[in-house]
Amino acid sequence: MPTRALNNPASATAGIPFSPGRTRSKRRPRSRRRTTLTRPAGLALGISVLWFSLLVMIPLALLLISSVEDGWSTFWDTLTNVQTAHAIRLTLVSALAATAVNLVMGLLIAWVLVRDRFPGRWLIELMIDIPFALPSLVAGLVLLSLYGPESPLGINVLGTPASVFLALLFVTLPFVVRTVQPVLGELDRDVERAAHSLGASRATTVRRIILPALTPALAAGATLCFARGVGEFGALVILSGNRPNISEGAPMRIQSYIEVDNTAAAATVAVLLLATALTATLLVEVLTSQERHR
Repeated sequence: MPTRALNNPASATAGIPFSPGRTRSKRRPRSRRRTTLTRPAGLALGISVLWFSLLVMIPLALLLISSVEDGWSTFWDTLTNVQTAHAIRLTLVSALAATAVNLVMGLLIAWVLVRDRFPGRWLIELMIDIPFALPSLVAGLVLLSLYGPESPLGINVLGTPASVFLALLFVTLPFVVRTVQPVLGELDRDVERAAHSLGASRATTVRRIILPALTPALAAGATLCFARGVGEFGALVILSGNRPNISEGAPMRIQSYIEVDNTAAAATVAVLLLATALTATLLVEVLTSQERHR
């Protein structure tokens, strides 16, 4: 048998001369990723995008245009105005403080409602949703009756910076509770029992097992709290007194600009609040994604 055939048995078997090009494997064609969207689903998607654009995207685009229609100098002058800057700062600080407090208190309330059974539990479940159900103006009246000039507790916050914080604290409480509660109810209790059997203390179990599992829900609840607090208007109308440089919030400042027909300035403040809320949402999404990956 020829030496070439001995060196390449496949060529000898086929009875053809050996060629290095014949031993190369053919490349498989790349499979194109095809969409699973059916025609009815595509139609539904198109209608949804159109509806979302009419309700959200197009109005937002017009808001951005309105904020700069008088030039960037007017945009900057509005934000650096002393009264406007104070209103924005008061709103953002109060929203952050209310979010921090409700993050702790909402977690505690959710824990009690999920892990404990006691008489009257259904009543607390009902009361948690009261800020959801009440119109904002009614919420302001409710707070005014207890923390106004005729307060039975002797606490009067009407027209003070504390009134903004108190109003935001009231309207944002349910967000953390209702976000954390279902996640806490789905946690596997066997993991906690296993940690206890291995010698972990209660505090260690909460810190190393429960809190990491609740982090995405807590982050989502905190984001909703902050976004709602930044845009709250109704309760502030009643409780804050709208005192410039003292208790005037950013939404009230927007109303003041609209009343004097300064649409560009009102849109400027609105754009800043919108950008702040979107930035907070994006930041929380990134941190939550990293936590889930870890």
